[in-house]
Amino acid sequence: MTTALITGSTSGIGAAFARRLASDGYDVVLVARNEERLREQAAELHDRHRVEAEVLRADLAQDGGITSVEKRLSDSKRPVELLVNNAGFANRGTYLDVPLSDELRMLKVHCEAVLRLSTAAIVPMRERGRGGVINVASTGAYLPRGTYGASKAWIVQFTQGMPQDLATSGVRTMAVCPGYVRTEFHERAGMVMAEVPEWMWLEPDRLVRIALKDFARGKTLSVPDLRYKTMLGLFKLAPRGAMPRISPNHGRYYGDKRAGEAKVGDKA
Repeated sequence: MTTALITGSTSGIGAAFARRLASDGYDVVLVARNEERLREQAAELHDRHRVEAEVLRADLAQDGGITSVEKRLSDSKRPVELLVNNAGFANRGTYLDVPLSDELRMLKVHCEAVLRLSTAAIVPMRERGRGGVINVASTGAYLPRGTYGASKAWIVQFTQGMPQDLATSGVRTMAVCPGYVRTEFHERAGMVMAEVPEWMWLEPDRLVRIALKDFARGKTLSVPDLRYKTMLGLFKLAPRGAMPRISPNHGRYYGDKRAGEAKVGDKA
């Protein structure tokens, strides 16, 4: 049975990946910080789809958490054929309002963890001659505004650059760039999203369905909605200096909460 490992699996986009892959017959390794939610999710996927659902509690903002997932990905006796790097979060506040420690924590989850886990997965995949990595980024990668978008841009560039080094290896990589998705992501970051138009919201299950189709077709980048593809096309045509003025806000912040308290969860 083919095995997939999903980080940030207990909610939002990660949970949608877990549901879809389990329904497609994958055994799953579920990675998140909340062990109780992980066990509930594992039991549900096992009972519904009759697949093996392994629980791995790990905080990817900590070296120990990253190391524990690296070890699982490197286990030759229990190979992982598909890695979905989904875990991530946003900080409340703008650059210079957010404590530097929280910015570095976000970079550890979005960049260092993605680099280390991708490497841990790809080395044995290349030896076997097959496998794949899907890194969940964001349309924010294309908007020059803030450290969140900058970290997503790194994910996109890293993921799209790997195929040149992995040519003929049998290992594929793809970055997924969703827009606003109906998950717990914004609530966890303390963001009020009432000003975001209804038409901009995406459903996680549909997003994942399209992303997996794009991956099967060999794409290195998936923007799972025509609306966002059109928006990104327009952004690319706009003068770079105008981008911060026209780029959408990631929501307003709850007024009585301080910056830097966001939880590690799912990306948007």
